Amino acid sequence: MRLGIKRFGIRRLGATLANRLETRWVAPSYGGWVALGLALFFFGAATNTMAGWLYATSGLMGALLVLGALLPGRSLRALAVRRMPIEPVNVGDALNLELAVENTGRQAKTLLQVCDRPPPELGPAETTVIESLAPGQTYRWVYSRTADRRGVYRWDGVDLRTATPLGLFWGRRSHLVNASAVVYPTVLPLSQCPLIDEMGQDLSHTTESQRRAQMATEGVTRTLRPYRWGDPTRLIHWRTSARYGELRLRELERFTGGQEVVIVLDSAALWQPDAFEQAVIAAASLYAYALRQSMTVSLWTAGTGSLRGDRLVLEALAAVQPGEPSPNHPPTQSPCLWLTPSFQHCNSLPPQSRWLLWQDAVSSGSRPGESTTGRIIQPDKPLLVQLQQ
Repeated sequence: MRLGIKRFGIRRLGATLANRLETRWVAPSYGGWVALGLALFFFGAATNTMAGWLYATSGLMGALLVLGALLPGRSLRALAVRRMPIEPVNVGDALNLELAVENTGRQAKTLLQVCDRPPPELGPAETTVIESLAPGQTYRWVYSRTADRRGVYRWDGVDLRTATPLGLFWGRRSHLVNASAVVYPTVLPLSQCPLIDEMGQDLSHTTESQRRAQMATEGVTRTLRPYRWGDPTRLIHWRTSARYGELRLRELERFTGGQEVVIVLDSAALWQPDAFEQAVIAAASLYAYALRQSMTVSLWTAGTGSLRGDRLVLEALAAVQPGEPSPNHPPTQSPCLWLTPSFQHCNSLPPQSRWLLWQDAVSSGSRPGESTTGRIIQPDKPLLVQLQQ
């Protein structure tokens, strides 16, 4: 047992030393160690026999080792690495990652190994090889990963590695290239939601229908965003799309008034992991459904406060975590739809409010009062069906 621990410690120390040599200078490859051993062998034999050809052989191998140690570091100079912006995706979609490696020097670069190290949640490190890179040339590398879990993933390291031209020594240099990948939660295709519909009927009538903004095609553009599958083609801004090389869609102003519905995700509370993920999916789906029903809606979480806008809301839901600190106070004036694992706040909600309660966090003797309206979510039933009932 002790012998195994000692061997493990020696291997770990050797790996750490090799890693430091490789990143700060160069580290011998297997062929480098063999060549170094042969050079020492021939030099030792030459000192014993005083044979000139042995001196010449050991000197030649020593010169090759010196060249093999100096050239990898020079090959890794004058290289610039850029990362293209990463478009947000939904859970289950492919996340496209693109890097550009440019040779800014006057000499060609050969046999470069590029290694990108995303977070473990997105899978293992990805590696590619650039056979040749001419002066001024840019190599673009695109690979994809399937995002299985929502979140905001950040990393900043890209390694360039080479042993050119002799393969005797490896050199590696790290480039600081910040990356931020946003994976949105799943948005359920709700065809109806009685809780939202009842709240919309209780609120004041809007002063002007949102249909004016939905049917308009000019004069009320608020911003432009990339086209997504299912968006109406009549809202495509063709001039901007031609300039950027991709379809851009107009987001129009909404001419609505009346009271606002606030979807509250009680992220300051302590949740069961599966229940919290369901609550995040429910919040995203309810927000999207309320927008389709021409309602004025916003999202509130403990960490961000009140938010409005598709992109801001989805990014907040991608990053939210249970038990986060709450510098913001929950809304008390506007009607809200409260998503919570605890019945504590369900009896003190503003008028015309509703609640969604996850049953696995509710004790058998505690239930919200009859003065409020809501639904207890069953963890063993499909969430889509429960939200539409």
